[in-house]
Amino acid sequence: MSESLKWQKSSYSGGGGPNCVELARRTDTTLIRESDDPHVVLTTTRTGLAAFIAGAKAGDFDHLTR
Repeated sequence: MSESLKWQKSSYSGGGGPNCVELARRTDTTLIRESDDPHVVLTTTRTGLAAFIAGAKAGDFDHLTR
């Protein structure tokens, strides 16, 4: 991952604290990382990310935050 990526923080992450989720795009791949451990990067497709976001909006993962 030597190319320069433009990382975008979630508006729900708050200021610059350790709970920031960041995303970047590389061609047809979306990269996801936590700002407190930027060397660990997950990758997914746009379709995969869209499915995850739809599930999150539908509350499919709410039980994981309780």
